[in-house]
Amino acid sequence: MSARTNTADGTPLYGCMGLGGGWDTTPYGPADIAHAEAAVEAALDTGITAFDHADIYRYGKSEAVFGEVLSRAAGLRERITLQTKCGIRLPEDGRPGLYDLRGPTIARRVEESLARLRTDVLDVLLLHRPDPLADPAEIAATLTSLHRQGLVRRFGVSNMSAPQIARLQAHLELPLTVNQLEMSLHRRDWVEEGVLVNTSAGAGVGYPAGTTEYCLAHGIRLQAWGALAGGRFADSEATPAGRLVAELAARKGTSPETVVLWWLQRHPAGIAPVIGTTRPARIRACRDAVARTPELSHEEWYELWTAARGAPLP
Repeated sequence: MSARTNTADGTPLYGCMGLGGGWDTTPYGPADIAHAEAAVEAALDTGITAFDHADIYRYGKSEAVFGEVLSRAAGLRERITLQTKCGIRLPEDGRPGLYDLRGPTIARRVEESLARLRTDVLDVLLLHRPDPLADPAEIAATLTSLHRQGLVRRFGVSNMSAPQIARLQAHLELPLTVNQLEMSLHRRDWVEEGVLVNTSAGAGVGYPAGTTEYCLAHGIRLQAWGALAGGRFADSEATPAGRLVAELAARKGTSPETVVLWWLQRHPAGIAPVIGTTRPARIRACRDAVARTPELSHEEWYELWTAARGAPLP
């Protein structure tokens, strides 16, 4: 068994989007707090110390219930990294949802997240989605102000392409340090966009070309949301990919969840999976993705890729 030597690359985060009750404005209650405490405890037990939020998760209740957990656990805030996102406005009062990266909106959302999380500072703030109407200079000025006020330590983005990141970075002296994207053994277009070029199989790939390479070249850490692919590989041996995941897990003395995460972590980009399940047993099943260097050979990585594709590489 090999231990991790660089916890800055590829180390999983716990995604808190499932905490806080339903996707509505109904207040959370004691059962939701207990549910959150159990999930956080399981994450800490596996060695996870970074927690990912967004202001919209459960209409703000995910942050609020996490704040409850922090308030009940003395010293916990000092032992963890808190990351949240802003930039999406949910539908309300008959108005459709929209993206909003205006400077005053970002500042207000940060204040609201700090209050819900019951903390004085965010370790990382991500811009959740690109806003086509956003002024990058205005965004940069707001982020700089938040940093100077001591409200946010580091910044990043989510669901953005290389050109979008470069455009914002051109106006911002502080480095953007994170890009969070959907990446998994199920959502493989992040790797296939660079391999299936000039093939018919590449026609349906939607991942922005060159984004992985851009992030690698500029020291931007890639985080993968949806990393467990909803359990589709760890829960089922009814498909070739599911059977292969189970076989590899048995052979390597680990869990199917870990094998699925190892497939991401084995890539040289140092991808950090975001684990979003709220089930303590499943969270703990990811322990080896935190504690051990991915134990997949070159050939095994390709075998998983091919099995998940359901077709050989061109």
